[in-house]
Amino acid sequence: MQDFRVETFLTVCRTMNYTRAAEELNITQPAVSQHIGYLERAYGAPLFAYRKRRLSLTAAGALLRDALATMAHDERLLRERVRNVASGGGMELAVGMTLTAGEYLVAAPLADYLRRHPELRIAVRSGGTHDLLALLDAGEIDCAFVEGLFDRDAYAWNVFRTERLVCVCAAGHKFASQPMRVEDVLAERLIVRELGSGTRAVLEHALAARNLAVEGFANVSVVESLDVIKVFVEHDLGISFLYEAAVAREVAAGTLRIVEFEGPPIEHDISFVRLKGSVFEREFQALFDGL
Repeated sequence: MQDFRVETFLTVCRTMNYTRAAEELNITQPAVSQHIGYLERAYGAPLFAYRKRRLSLTAAGALLRDALATMAHDERLLRERVRNVASGGGMELAVGMTLTAGEYLVAAPLADYLRRHPELRIAVRSGGTHDLLALLDAGEIDCAFVEGLFDRDAYAWNVFRTERLVCVCAAGHKFASQPMRVEDVLAERLIVRELGSGTRAVLEHALAARNLAVEGFANVSVVESLDVIKVFVEHDLGISFLYEAAVAREVAAGTLRIVEFEGPPIEHDISFVRLKGSVFEREFQALFDGL
């Protein structure tokens, strides 16, 4: 059973603020300090430090957080499994998906998998890569399919598939001259996802590798909805960089056109991520293999 001091520690790790942690846990701030002090004495190391008036984890604190987060997650999942077995129900999993990965890459195979495994019940959460990893760390989801960049040393993960990020324009769009490189479309209006989006992070990473940046385009419009971006590009309001799977239908219908550049393509892995060292790793791996 999870110790109440562990819950306090993980809450402080998530909020990085003793006062907010106390409010969330409905206890006093001195009680939060006492719980953290107890753990520091128990493990023989400081877990937090103040740097420029900001609370941060020490190396020992980060190590403990990763271990206890996995334990807390496994305990919650174990409780649910025991309760479901006792009532004759099936296993429940909370799965996170970034928007593009969920809608265009994972949803269909996941639906097929659930049809083959009616005993499994799944709740799906959507969000950006950073948000989903925070939910994973907090034990609110069990695993996630993410398209953005993340610390691969901090999690257990598999590559679900490698997807190409392509430049798309309206089918009838006219360029001043046929673009051969990314540099050749900098004079265009770029329609791009918001900061924090996995698709944007991958684009920014690819541009940086070419000594370019989003700000280098003549005009930049930020649109949070992928579907709206596709409509805008179809209406020739600009170009965009999107995953090939996300525009396959429009390309096939002839409303969008992929602009092919010379050289190696921009590719990125869609990853299946979960906490390290979980006792339920076999179940997660079975889900991954089934998809």
